[in-house]
Amino acid sequence: MKTNSELQKDVQDAIKWEPLLNAAEIGVTAKDGIVTLTGTVNSYAKKSEAEMAAKNVAGVKAVVEKIELKIGTDWAKKDDNEIATEVLNALKWNWEVPNDRLKVKVEKGWITLDGELTWNFQKEAARNSVKNLLGVTGVTNNIAIKAESHDKIEKAKVEEALSRNWSINTQDIHVSVSGTKVTLSGTVNSWYQKDEAGRIAWSTPGVWSVDNELEVEYEYALID
Repeated sequence: MKTNSELQKDVQDAIKWEPLLNAAEIGVTAKDGIVTLTGTVNSYAKKSEAEMAAKNVAGVKAVVEKIELKIGTDWAKKDDNEIATEVLNALKWNWEVPNDRLKVKVEKGWITLDGELTWNFQKEAARNSVKNLLGVTGVTNNIAIKAESHDKIEKAKVEEALSRNWSINTQDIHVSVSGTKVTLSGTVNSWYQKDEAGRIAWSTPGVWSVDNELEVEYEYALID
């Protein structure tokens, strides 16, 4: 049986393990699988890293991210024009991203990405290219996926792809297909498995959207 205090310690240890993070900056509380992160960091990359570290801890059902971003040094502060230039350069040099199909907006350090791409991995690559740039306060990824393939999505193909992944127990995962949309429902044992199942579904040729409704459940209860 895992207690709330044990889950809290596990998340704290996971944060300490990340080289990018200073554990002293981030507070952690845990209640019935819901983890709340507080504190102050000096980069958007650290906010993202802390959330990801918490999500990957066994027993975490949800993360409430209340970490504040404060860029306190002059060298870390950049105006929106400088950031926009660096964003465009970062996208240009990433071979995974067809940057000529994207539009970028920067407002008070917050980047908004718009446009249409063929694959979800390209959408994720675009976000990953810019989230760690100095001066960035956040990223909104509005890029839409419109696959070039017009082949009918086969439910069995999605199920086979999920079953090939060693980390996913597909026994309690249900797949449904409607047009260009794949919906995943049921339960998995960890947030990692939920994300991985979604990634695999997104890799299916012809998919324009994935509705990941998988719920994270555990075989043990969280007690005080």
